[in-house]
Amino acid sequence: MEQNSTPTATKSACVIGGTGNLASILIKHLLQSGYKVNTTVRDPENERKMAHLRPLQELGDLKIFKADLIDEGSFDSAFLGCQYIFHVATPINFKSEDPEKDMIKPAMQGVINVLKSCVKNSIKRVIYTSSAAAVSINNLSGPGLVMKENNWTDINFLRKEKPLNWGYPVSKLLAEKTAWAFAVENNIDLVTVIPTLIAGNSLLSDPPSSLSLSMSLITGKEMYLTGLKEMQKLSGSISFIHVDDLARAHMFLAEKETASGRYICCAYNTSVPETAGFLRQRYPKYNVLSEFEECLSIPKLMLSSEKIINEGFRFEYGINEMYDQMIEYFESKGLIKARDS
Repeated sequence: MEQNSTPTATKSACVIGGTGNLASILIKHLLQSGYKVNTTVRDPENERKMAHLRPLQELGDLKIFKADLIDEGSFDSAFLGCQYIFHVATPINFKSEDPEKDMIKPAMQGVINVLKSCVKNSIKRVIYTSSAAAVSINNLSGPGLVMKENNWTDINFLRKEKPLNWGYPVSKLLAEKTAWAFAVENNIDLVTVIPTLIAGNSLLSDPPSSLSLSMSLITGKEMYLTGLKEMQKLSGSISFIHVDDLARAHMFLAEKETASGRYICCAYNTSVPETAGFLRQRYPKYNVLSEFEECLSIPKLMLSSEKIINEGFRFEYGINEMYDQMIEYFESKGLIKARDS
């Protein structure tokens, strides 16, 4: 005779910043796994930014809420009834002349506003997306350094030297430290995910900046090319993670009861010239940049994902699949063309 089993309650989550690249892929994975999903956006009236969320609503129960990181209380209704909160959004403004005002303070305040709404709603666990920029930037000398979860970026070095885009790593580091301090004080179960450069596919109509950085060796776009080189000079390597693996890692860490602390998500460590060599070989029909400063040839460090791997997580995508999908995406948008034969 069959035993009466109680149906398992639907899992529910809120993903903050649904118009972003990682957020939208995470929403897709959650819906495909049977989650009820809420997501927040700053401007639900912006149809171009909302376009990729409409088809996702056909995959399952997805509700869209208006909320802004800088408005305390604006997340209360979006978090209602949710078990997990994925704080994926971050204020980014690389053109800012005042990063303290435009990136650093809003990122810290945003974390506090999100976590205050979590306290009100008795959330089971919060998964906060930090960045390798909060781990690997230092003035230690390489090569051969291995960065793990106990490493933190050297904020004094950043504030003193003020390298290109220094506001972003400072904002990520201080926002994560703010999250930890608030979580401890308010007894919140917090886990932080530390991704490297996000590669792979995208649901967005315009390429996210992480893909534009990765593809700059082929597109030749000066701003992103400079950004990619500066990223290696500053952070010590060019390290990649596929967006689908990263979304799966967020879910894995939400659901794994014993998960705690920080988790680096990096599937491939390399350098700018090494990546260019790989691209020339794999995609001979494109013009790939080949002249680089000597200092870029050997990465100073690598980021280790040993902790999450030891807990049972597996990365499914390597560098080949990451670039195959980015090439396909950029071709489909008419953003790259093969060299004249």
